[in-house]
Amino acid sequence: MRLFRSKEILGIARDTLRFALEASEETHPNEYMGMLRAEDSRKLGLDRKGQVITDVLIIPGTRSNATSATVQSSMIPNDIKSVGSVHSHPSGVLRPSDADLATFTSGDVHIIVGAPYGWGDWKAFDNSGQQTTLDVLDVELPEEQFFDFTQEDIDREL
Repeated sequence: MRLFRSKEILGIARDTLRFALEASEETHPNEYMGMLRAEDSRKLGLDRKGQVITDVLIIPGTRSNATSATVQSSMIPNDIKSVGSVHSHPSGVLRPSDADLATFTSGDVHIIVGAPYGWGDWKAFDNSGQQTTLDVLDVELPEEQFFDFTQEDIDREL
């Protein structure tokens, strides 16, 4: 494991963006909110240093309605892979509100997804609320294993 990772965000995996768009649409007419996590680009087969957004972490206890989504900050894991947030605007407005800007303090990239939740219905922002470019990358996402052992390992122990 590397002690220091490049902080540069190279982009978001296409499947991760698809998940965020679909989750936002399913939550409509309420807002959707999740935290973004990234993986080292070299683990995904890219030959550039940096990070690729690969996961949307859903925080237990998140409350939402048609005008806001609130995450219980005590439930957000202290995760070195955390790089920002994603949330929806059911109104379709793709710019951060003052309340959004107050939540942009943690992480380097924040995505706002708007109705009708198509491929062009999102924008990325930095932590000061300035729009930024975020490439959509066709990378194969690694399958995360919750447990680091297999059934074969269990059988061997029994």
